[in-house]
Amino acid sequence: MLSSRHRHAIRLTTHFVAPYRWQALGALLALVVTAGITLSMGQGIRLLVDKGFMTQSPELLNQSIGFFLLLVLGLSVGTFVRFYLVSWIGERVVADIRRQVFNHLIGLHPGFYENNRSSEIQSRLTTDTTLLQSVIGSSLSLFLRNSLMVLGGIVLLFVTNPKLTSIVVVALPLVLAPILIFGRRVRNLSRQSQDRIADVGSYVAEALGQIKTVQAYNHQQQDQQRFAQTVEDAFATARKRIFQRAWLITLVISLVLGAVGVMLWVGGMDVIAGRITGGELAAFVFYSLVVGGAFGTLSEVIGELQQAAGAAQRIAELLQSKSLVLPPSKGLQVLPARVEGNLQVENLYFSYPSRPESYALEGLSLSIKAGETLALVGPSGAGKSTLFDLLLRFYDPQQGRILLEGVPITRLDPHDLRRCFAMVAQTPALFFGTVEDNIRYGNPQASDAQVEAAARIAHAHDFILQMPEGYKTHLGDGGLGLSGGQRQRLAIARALLVDAPILLLDEATSALDAQSEHLIQQALPSLMHGRTTLVIAHRLATVQNADRIVVMDQGKLVAIGTHAQLIASNPLYARLAALQFNVEMGGSAQSKSTETL
Repeated sequence: MLSSRHRHAIRLTTHFVAPYRWQALGALLALVVTAGITLSMGQGIRLLVDKGFMTQSPELLNQSIGFFLLLVLGLSVGTFVRFYLVSWIGERVVADIRRQVFNHLIGLHPGFYENNRSSEIQSRLTTDTTLLQSVIGSSLSLFLRNSLMVLGGIVLLFVTNPKLTSIVVVALPLVLAPILIFGRRVRNLSRQSQDRIADVGSYVAEALGQIKTVQAYNHQQQDQQRFAQTVEDAFATARKRIFQRAWLITLVISLVLGAVGVMLWVGGMDVIAGRITGGELAAFVFYSLVVGGAFGTLSEVIGELQQAAGAAQRIAELLQSKSLVLPPSKGLQVLPARVEGNLQVENLYFSYPSRPESYALEGLSLSIKAGETLALVGPSGAGKSTLFDLLLRFYDPQQGRILLEGVPITRLDPHDLRRCFAMVAQTPALFFGTVEDNIRYGNPQASDAQVEAAARIAHAHDFILQMPEGYKTHLGDGGLGLSGGQRQRLAIARALLVDAPILLLDEATSALDAQSEHLIQQALPSLMHGRTTLVIAHRLATVQNADRIVVMDQGKLVAIGTHAQLIASNPLYARLAALQFNVEMGGSAQSKSTETL
């Protein structure tokens, strides 16, 4: 009876191999032919001994050698076809699996990644699929071939000498028992080993992704110690698995060759007594070695197949993960090509999946007119960034709704909704690639002239030209090597190129130099012009220029109005302004006085 893990592995493999059924049939045919030729060699050996050597006839010897060489040629051609097709299928299938898994993962809602480490998922996409490639492209073929060799070899053993074959039949259960016992242990340890390998990959990705912080705090030694422990845990699990597999292989080989030794003794006595010929004994020994070798290979390959079953189950789990943010099954509405940007937020209640006991937004209602600039102000954890997440429908609220142009966003395809938004995050996301690739990220069809125009408006053109290859310069992971101000300006250029009617802006709180801050402040009006803008404000100039200011605290709307109105009427806003904006003005004034000196 197959376990659920094996059924998952078979279903996954069958699904991805099905498009290449003709190649698979060709490989299977070559596999059957080569197995048949290998088994036929036993008869070739019998003829060579009985008709060639024993008759002392050169003519019969030549015929026997010719037949043997013909079998060798057929085996060589068949092996080439089998190896090429099986390896091709393995590489092709794993490429398809990786593509489908990535396409599935990139469409899952962000909440999925709150409960699953992205580095562990990355390990599944690389390590587990590499294991599957090895199994589909090699081990599975070996398993099928050696299974045929065992079955065919046993049949030919009976045909050649039933008496000696009885020894094989007695030895067979002794060989199967350790395979079943140790195979179960290997399967469980294989899954644990894959999990430990994923932990190793996760730790590396985390440490190297934050390398500046690691080195800034001189944390290398602690990280080395923790990583060493992670590696040792993975090794300890792998050692247990290897130990079980080594015992499995040793027992199988010992039992098989022990049975062969007994057969040689019994068969030798029969040859001496004249009951069988030397050729029959040679053929029988050949088939015995074929069956024994096939059993030894099977015992090793089964361990690899057990590992692959664990890997396939992990990949199947990823493919079975469901996104909680989907287009409606019926009643789908489509937005016009260009919307004005009217937004309505009605009585929103929302808590994150990882923190269901506390609301991030509680009873929030807002009405935002097209072209209006709305500044969001509040202490950390007030729910400002959460509102952005819900507007982009990264999550759906537990209660309440958001309307765009009077249409509930849950009635829209998420792709249709998100094309109406451009976002500039507090820490802009830059990707590995060229500068122009990053600017063109939201509008891949934009021309070089449009890219340059957006960069000029964002005051990024000059520093881009100073880079080694200008717009063709490759950026490191996450824009490593760029200053905070340069990243912000590239993000602004990207948002300009998208030309969406609604802008979501989270002002950078990182310490920018005065020149960078000045250039960003110059670029923002061009970005915000003619667009509905929601900005998480950290600067006095932003709140002063906003049409309205929304004050939030603990997920609730506390007050709404202009800067002057709120200073006079709302104590929370007055305190935030005193703490945040006045400090900023003081810092600016100090820098100006320093420049004057």
